Amino acid sequence: MGRPISLARLEEIIDASHVATAIEALLPAGVRHRQLHARTLLTGMLLVLADGRPAHLTRVHAALTSLPGHDQKRLGVTEDWNNGPHQLTYRQVEHTSRLITRALAKAEPDGAPSPPLQHVCDLLTEASIPWAFKDASTSLAVDWTDTESWFRPVPHQAAGTGTDPEASWGHRNVVRTIEEGKMFFGYYLSAAVMVAEEDGAPVPELARRITVCNSSQDPAAELAAVLAAMPGSGIRLGDIIADSGYSHRVPATWAQPLRAAGASLVHDLHPNDRGPRGTHQGAIIASGNLYCPATPPALLQLIPLPPGASTADTAVHDQQTAEAARYKLGVHAADDADGYRRHTCPAAAGKIRCPLRPASMALDRSRPEILNPPAHPPACCSQQTITAGPGVAAKTRQKHDYPSAGWRHSYRRRTAAERLNAAIKDTAVNSIDRGWIRLTGLTPLMLWLTCLMVVRNQRTLAAFQARQQHHARDPAQPRARKRRRQLTGADPP
Repeated sequence: MGRPISLARLEEIIDASHVATAIEALLPAGVRHRQLHARTLLTGMLLVLADGRPAHLTRVHAALTSLPGHDQKRLGVTEDWNNGPHQLTYRQVEHTSRLITRALAKAEPDGAPSPPLQHVCDLLTEASIPWAFKDASTSLAVDWTDTESWFRPVPHQAAGTGTDPEASWGHRNVVRTIEEGKMFFGYYLSAAVMVAEEDGAPVPELARRITVCNSSQDPAAELAAVLAAMPGSGIRLGDIIADSGYSHRVPATWAQPLRAAGASLVHDLHPNDRGPRGTHQGAIIASGNLYCPATPPALLQLIPLPPGASTADTAVHDQQTAEAARYKLGVHAADDADGYRRHTCPAAAGKIRCPLRPASMALDRSRPEILNPPAHPPACCSQQTITAGPGVAAKTRQKHDYPSAGWRHSYRRRTAAERLNAAIKDTAVNSIDRGWIRLTGLTPLMLWLTCLMVVRNQRTLAAFQARQQHHARDPAQPRARKRRRQLTGADPP
């Protein structure tokens, strides 16, 4: 588990987020004095997760009542009552947890978090990132994973009822059919993780935003709304690296909101979105770009290299993608406020030789030459420029040519999101497998998952700083490789 997280650090995060005050403002004012406040309950939740324990309220009570006496007094775990000192009871923990859940939940649950719940979770997650790293990178790797509910649906009751009415059936691998993917009953957890800029300095892979929904909601659309709201909080968006599960969504729910928020997309394409997909004023729309109508068809069918491709195969693939880039229409002007942009013929841009552009025939013969130009040149060949609106390649348009070497280098950063999913499902620390939490509903689950991200961020920071210090002491020392010990006949199996 690494270095333990101090109580002072956990309290510092809660106070910096101001979520305790915000939650208390939403709670009803009872007649009787409530001994356990939201700040102390959040502290107990973080203590439990920092110790690698599951998200059980009984463990929160045990963690708070096992603190030193002065800390119990300061946090209100022990108070002076008429009959003497009174220590917090489990029933009081359960009562405060129930009040917070009711205050942050929707009046009519629909499988998505309420705005107050999302706001509280955003503040708490953001507060776990030190000021030194808040502007270290604007790039985020995103992914979602399944989170099983402890409860199961009642067979004879209708959907949306039973012990956990907000949970629903889903399947873990959403790009496969339900028959091939394994089914689960619960929710989808979506997370955005900080990654280094392209060719930038390393940064700690900190979870910056999360959201939770059930399978009746689109996890990509839910996360897009959360990310698009970040610039309003003063956080600039850069590269958003995602797999085909996000890019295959309807553009209005994923790509367009993020582009409007200033993000640059770096994503894999679904097999159904690769290759030629129609034309625009004569130009071929393929893999998010506009290409000359005389582009060799083989160059428009390129797909990413398989994992473990050899150096020779990589060199050939890079040469082919570079050749395809020559046939791509050039960008004459960047996107305007409405998302319109102007493109110019690749021959006019000096990338290829074409008889329809006489000036291009004076270029050296290292450039490809169009031997059979269209008999009836379309607008992309006859005009100086053409205009493409935001609806052209809205789903597949991205920062780098797909699947070029630049795209491959940038897309590799997405593995940070997979490492986050692996960390929160590590049985050696905190595993969010079924039984990790035994509370019903989306609200307590998302609040606990946010606390888990806060704890995980502190562990990631400690590991990152340890690596940086080690590298600063001896930057020339190569990383030691662990060698598996070979068993001999004298060794036990």
